[in-house]
Amino acid sequence: MRPAIMAESPTRKPWIEGIHAYVPGQSKDAAGRELVKLSANENPLGTSAAALAAMERVAGPARYPDPDSAALRAAIGGVHGIDPARIVCGTGSDELLNLAAQGYAGPGDEVLFSRFSFAVYDIAARRCGAVPVEASDADYGADVDALLAAVTPRTRVVFLANPNNPTGGLLSAAEVARLHAGLPRDVLFVLDQAYAEYLDPQDDDHGLALAERHENVLVTRTFSKIYGLAGERIGWATGAPEILDTLNRIRGPFNVTGHGQAAALAAVEDQDFVERSRRHNVAERARFVDAIEALGNRGLRALPSAGNFVMVLFEGATSAREAHAAIARAGYAVRHFSAAGLDHALRITVGTREQMDAIAAVLRETVGEAP
Repeated sequence: MRPAIMAESPTRKPWIEGIHAYVPGQSKDAAGRELVKLSANENPLGTSAAALAAMERVAGPARYPDPDSAALRAAIGGVHGIDPARIVCGTGSDELLNLAAQGYAGPGDEVLFSRFSFAVYDIAARRCGAVPVEASDADYGADVDALLAAVTPRTRVVFLANPNNPTGGLLSAAEVARLHAGLPRDVLFVLDQAYAEYLDPQDDDHGLALAERHENVLVTRTFSKIYGLAGERIGWATGAPEILDTLNRIRGPFNVTGHGQAAALAAVEDQDFVERSRRHNVAERARFVDAIEALGNRGLRALPSAGNFVMVLFEGATSAREAHAAIARAGYAVRHFSAAGLDHALRITVGTREQMDAIAAVLRETVGEAP
């Protein structure tokens, strides 16, 4: 029976109240002026020419795309040595992260992640009614001991971004293995490798091998970063067959567009573009970090980063808000993390050489350092 006194409008579930909608990196200032966007970790080299050409060859939008992204999964499997049957594609890795929480957690359960990690983890936990739990960090990075200490009988999913977004830190393969080994077997370990392609091969955290060997590991990746396909929203994940079966049961049908599948297929086969992007990022990130370290006496600190961005801490007289405004006046958008305890930090995407030199010059001027 319906209650005698009914609400005046539909009532949303109580756990939705705690969700703060994801705020993307901005591309305009407060007055609506377009800025050079270094706020969303996009590839400054753009998109592979092969991927752009592939999109032009796709038939019109009247037909549904392949619901299983079969050709794309085969190409991903070929590059990474993974059975395509153990790959699922999604609308960006964001969809897959949310599906992981939805498939394995619910009201009364806990979803665990490190402080200062990807904002989507909190949202993914809350949208399925689970309780988000933050473990303490180690100098803005993931702390394996803190994560393991935070596990309780109610823990169902553990998220780890490696490299970490937004702070850039990287856990070694040994530390990732130690974290996984310390988790109960019935806890799903989700290893978010959105920036993995930016790593030197010797820094690989061996997450793909963990996902192949164990029944409780899911690794997610994206085409939004090094592949330069952020606008097409394509991600993929690999793990045990039972985990993939769960995700396939609840993912959206036709969740990757035809243009997206064609672009990603061509992009994953153009590893020359990937390597060129990686080398550019390594060189320009190092130059920019050197420029920040030269301002250490003015209270600036660059956190070690393995991604395509650098988080700069403002620990002196100049605030992050002042620097953010100065950078915007110069025509650039960077990300000010004014919430979650990071009001003193700016995350700056590694752009072109000219862009990074311009940002460094603005920061030198802002903190009062002579050029």
